[in-house]
Amino acid sequence: MPSITIHPDDVLASLLAKGGRSQRQRNLTAVHEICRRQHQTGSRDFSIPAIGRLCETEGILKGRALYNAQSADYRNLIEAWQGYAGPAALKAPKVLASHDYLMRIEDPAIRSLMQGIISERDRLKAQVNTLKANTHIVVDRRPLGGNVVTSPGAAPVVLLPMESQLTESEKQALRRAISREFLEDRGWQEVGLGEIVNEKGRTIFDPGYSTAIRKVLGDLKDRS
Repeated sequence: MPSITIHPDDVLASLLAKGGRSQRQRNLTAVHEICRRQHQTGSRDFSIPAIGRLCETEGILKGRALYNAQSADYRNLIEAWQGYAGPAALKAPKVLASHDYLMRIEDPAIRSLMQGIISERDRLKAQVNTLKANTHIVVDRRPLGGNVVTSPGAAPVVLLPMESQLTESEKQALRRAISREFLEDRGWQEVGLGEIVNEKGRTIFDPGYSTAIRKVLGDLKDRS
């Protein structure tokens, strides 16, 4: 039974009919137009990374925002265009230069001999790369940003600031939680004493929320 494809224009109309913030409606229309132009070029690449890069280039939204749970409508619209355009064309397999060289040798015996030499070369090259990857490994276990505190009759103690105890991914997650881009994408804003409020002025996170995160990160700069 053939699959039924809904035209992207109809998908956009149904998404806009859901209402919501005017910014969301403008962004949906802009993403729809990007997909339309992509289709007009003959491209069938409507993957999230591809459309995300185009959205970011035109300043509509950040490409990574398309992966958020709140961006399901954008993904549904992009998937509608993917279904309308059809599956992406398969890439031709890349022919290795060594294979192309072997195919030029007409004598089967010499070709077989050269194939063995090339295989041995590739094996040795892989071994050399493995050895290189495991040479001169230096592990620096000194705490970054630590302060050594000493007292009479006691062993020195290293005190680490809070931010040095976090992994880089944890720091990035905290910074993103109070970033202007993250808040505006949800219709929130940071006010007065570090509280986060929604578009109706209702408190989402109590006073001190954003300032506490900045203190943990050791970042007391202005809001970004």
